[in-house]
Amino acid sequence: MASRVTKFSKTIVPMMDRVLVQRIKPQQKTASGIYIPEKAQEALNEGHVIAVGKGLITQEGKVIPSELKEGDKVLLPPYGGSTVKVDNEELILFRESEILAKIQ
Repeated sequence: MASRVTKFSKTIVPMMDRVLVQRIKPQQKTASGIYIPEKAQEALNEGHVIAVGKGLITQEGKVIPSELKEGDKVLLPPYGGSTVKVDNEELILFRESEILAKIQ
C-alpha cells in the first residue's frame, strides 16, 4: 500500500517504485556555538523516507512491494532524483533502485 505525505499542505503519493525523501540538513553551528557559513556546510548524503509508492510492477502484472517504509533512514546518491518543493521544504523523489542503502 502506498504511503502519503500529510504533514504538508499538499498530499503527495509517490507512484509505483518511487520514494519521496527529505535530505537531512547539515549541522549549522559547531559544538562551541560558532555558526558555519552555508557555503562551508557539507551536503549530507543521508535522508529520511517521507512516502513510498506501491512497488515495482513486473511485465506479468505482479507488484513487487518496496523494501522501504516511512521513517527509514537511507543513503542517497550525490546526484539524481527529482526535486519537489512543498511548503518551502525541499523533497527529492527517487526510484527505489537509485537509493544506495538503508541505514539501521
